Amino acid sequence: MRWLIRIVFILVAVAVLIVGGLLLLPGDKIARLAADQVRAQTGRELTFDGDVRLTFWPVLGVETGPVTLGNADWAGDAPMLKAKALSIGVTAASLFSGSAEIQRIVAQDPVLRLELSQGRANWDFGAPPQEQAAAPASPAVAPAAGSAPAASLERLEFNNARLIYVEDGETSLDFGPVDLTASWPSPDAPLDVNARLAPGGEALDVTLRLPDLPGFASGAATGMELDMNTAGGDIRVDGQVNISGEFSGAARVSAKNTSRMLAALGQSGITLPKGLGQAADLSMQVTYTRDGRVALRDVAAQLDSNRFDGEADVIIAATPQVTARFSTGDLDLTGLGGGDSEAAGSGGGSTQSGWSKDRIDASALALANGSVRLSANSVRVPGLTLGQSQMTLNLDRSRAVLKMHPVSLFSGALTGQVVANNRNGLSVGGNLQANGIEMQEALTALGGIERLLGKASGTLEFLGVGETEDQIMRSLSGQGRMEMGRGVISGIDLDNLMGSGKGAGGTTVFNSLTASYTMDKGNLFNTDLLMQLDNFRADGEGRIGLGARDIDYLFTPVALRANSGQGLEVPVRIVGPWADPSIRPDLSKALEAAAGVKKEEVEKQAKEKLRRKLSEELDTNVTEDQDVEELIKDKLEDEAKKGLLKLFGGD
Repeated sequence: MRWLIRIVFILVAVAVLIVGGLLLLPGDKIARLAADQVRAQTGRELTFDGDVRLTFWPVLGVETGPVTLGNADWAGDAPMLKAKALSIGVTAASLFSGSAEIQRIVAQDPVLRLELSQGRANWDFGAPPQEQAAAPASPAVAPAAGSAPAASLERLEFNNARLIYVEDGETSLDFGPVDLTASWPSPDAPLDVNARLAPGGEALDVTLRLPDLPGFASGAATGMELDMNTAGGDIRVDGQVNISGEFSGAARVSAKNTSRMLAALGQSGITLPKGLGQAADLSMQVTYTRDGRVALRDVAAQLDSNRFDGEADVIIAATPQVTARFSTGDLDLTGLGGGDSEAAGSGGGSTQSGWSKDRIDASALALANGSVRLSANSVRVPGLTLGQSQMTLNLDRSRAVLKMHPVSLFSGALTGQVVANNRNGLSVGGNLQANGIEMQEALTALGGIERLLGKASGTLEFLGVGETEDQIMRSLSGQGRMEMGRGVISGIDLDNLMGSGKGAGGTTVFNSLTASYTMDKGNLFNTDLLMQLDNFRADGEGRIGLGARDIDYLFTPVALRANSGQGLEVPVRIVGPWADPSIRPDLSKALEAAAGVKKEEVEKQAKEKLRRKLSEELDTNVTEDQDVEELIKDKLEDEAKKGLLKLFGGD
């Protein structure tokens, strides 16, 4: 029993000596021990500015005033970490052993600077061998010969932190405040990090797990689980990562409000059109390399009601370079027009009010460069519905070229390209070839015109400039040609027109129609329209106002078998707005045309009879080149002279 009492007494005495020794340690001595330990483990300088005092509660450790942790020698002069205050808690045993069993680090108002350059990361704390050899080691913390101290951290806490991320000398991220906690209780335990931040005003919660932190710190590829949760949606990443940030694994994005989720990620003010991901669900395999290349494979994207499958390669830069191939079913992009699908799908609905005068925002043309190929069963855009389509979109410095090879449109096929250029103001142009286009579908969708039915082929070159749809349509220039086979024109009946002079109403069936045209300042001009019918031929010339949405056109049918085979012309003038043009036959011109030859003959015969009669009456030969009026005046003067002489008794 006495031996037991002696042992207890000895243990108590030792404890008192240990605690007393700790109490007698001055703050600067503790600071030097901490700085030496950090230098030995990381090769970095730890500097304290202010008092350093020992604490016993809630854990054994020290509390400091302002503190600075040096950066890597290649990373510049800015420190890696600065904080207004720092609290470090350790286990008592770590003060007398070679293990740095840190229980807690709490930093107040820290500024953390993370840098990555040429595969080097400033958070890689492995000190070079020469630095490790040169670093002074405190007897109280020296590790056993031939062994490295095993570090651990039960809790790391940053309150009201600012995070700065610099890659290759350029600051990519700089935001705060951030509240962060991390836990790594033992070398073989996973590192768990939880953070709450709001780079764009919306709260973002981040959870990170690295199962093998020592392997990660040594440069090996290790597992990583990352979750980002916002009020707008969630992001989940699971794969392999190394200290340079290279990654390979699976990613899943689920956004019920994409705009709100992007705001939480620091990209506020972005509102995607309906159909391109106001709500989104994406899954893919991702590979990222240290040179900023991202490979996306097995992409499955549900963007609103649209589904895409494919793959993409992205080079991350100030303006990303994208190469992608996607396929989809029935693609609905009517939301690009800012209205609902039904309204956008009707071309006639906009005819009454004219072209839109809202400013077109073409800034999206500058978001990326590259090439995107799309295969679709159908594509609905404002005012148009495309059938099965193969398209390639090339983007280069705010200039987009959409190539169609081919696109099914209006029951026909369209090939060629359309260009939108926003480098120095917005302009649109194109060079298109059409084959088998149903004109009633095309004209109804584009201008609300339903009177022409039939299939057409042709070419079109056009260019328009302006900031609104109205400005572009009023500036159109270019040229083209159209050819049609058998077709129908509603609203005019040439048989009745040529028979009774009343051609309003009914329909006209024609065998062929050809025309070429030019465009200038939003007007289309045509002078050579030719329509062939069984018993008639029709010519046309005039102006079609593409910008003003009006028409002034003279259409001249000719009855080939009338007028003894010489033809009878009944011109028809079409004047007015597209929505309700006036179609009226010009009968005065028809009569003139029908009697044109006889009128000239009658006039000639009348002049000849008058000349002969005057010759008889004037008793002189009147020729065709003489002025009849002057001859009569001369004759009257002679007769007047004779009368005066007789009156005064002369001869």
